[in-house]
Amino acid sequence: MAQRAYLNRIGTAVPGYDVHAEFIAWAAPRIPEPRQRALFRRMASRSGIEARWSVLTGPKATAPGGFYADPVLPSTAARMALYAKAAPALAEQAVTALGPLPPISHLVVASCTGFVAPGVDQLLAERLGLGGAVERTLIGFMGCYAAVAALRTARHIVLGDPTAKVLVVTVELSTLHLQDCAEIEPLLAMLQFGDGAAAALVTGEAEGFAIDRTFSATLPDSAGLIRWTIGDEGFAMHLSGEVPGRIATGLADPAIRRHVTGGCDSAEIAWAVHAGGRSVLDAVEHGLGLPADALAASRHVLARYGNMSSSTLMFVLAELLAGDPRDDGVAIAFGPGLAAEGFGFSRQ
Repeated sequence: MAQRAYLNRIGTAVPGYDVHAEFIAWAAPRIPEPRQRALFRRMASRSGIEARWSVLTGPKATAPGGFYADPVLPSTAARMALYAKAAPALAEQAVTALGPLPPISHLVVASCTGFVAPGVDQLLAERLGLGGAVERTLIGFMGCYAAVAALRTARHIVLGDPTAKVLVVTVELSTLHLQDCAEIEPLLAMLQFGDGAAAALVTGEAEGFAIDRTFSATLPDSAGLIRWTIGDEGFAMHLSGEVPGRIATGLADPAIRRHVTGGCDSAEIAWAVHAGGRSVLDAVEHGLGLPADALAASRHVLARYGNMSSSTLMFVLAELLAGDPRDDGVAIAFGPGLAAEGFGFSRQ
């Protein structure tokens, strides 16, 4: 039998501070036009999100003494200093949730919400006591589909060395990038995002999901639809309102659909879809012609945690590993490009 790589198990972690309601209370009064303000509140209530978690602790983030309390929001330097402390700690919580580990030969870390050197991969390896000989790969600034790139990298490692034990970690602190703005579109983009981390063990041992074929698809003329811009006050997210429509149209194209599904009946397989927002999940459901409950795991993750960038897909995969009985599935996430990255998986 040909060598395969398996996603054995997944551990997840979120911080303890729910920032969702506080953000809405902070953002809505900033919109000067009453009808736009009412629209923001209406869309927030229909977002499908009940909670989003943040590493910001102590006083409320926007209250006196909080991280975002001052009229001038924190500099990028201040945000990165907090990232350097909080990201490795949250990542370690996810690894702890993963349970006992075999001797780890490779560490693959994905994160797009911060920069630090030594990197978060090195800081995490030291916290975990992995030793200086562990082979590390850091995947940065790929956005929400970086979990696919990280798992794909782990798959390549295992296919090349069947004895490899690869620890894959995603950690994102999106709430460190609150922006001072009053326009509804960027505020609705910020409304989606929370903090979270996930850890997965990928080996050649037949446990969990086999990671089979991988795929990438970039939509033409879409590079400006999803952007991160590094500014003096954090990373500014641009998420165009055109994104859901472009995703639905792209997935409805027969050639792209075959590329994504590998020729399987999309209604018969399990779907691990990045929970980028309610409208994104609706677009995937519509574009692929899925049954109403096909994305239940993604919608559940969105409700409990919001969009945690690269960690989100890992949370969805964790739910499917724990409870979906179907043998075959597809994992897919969307991000800058506008691109879709994914892989087929099977339960073995």
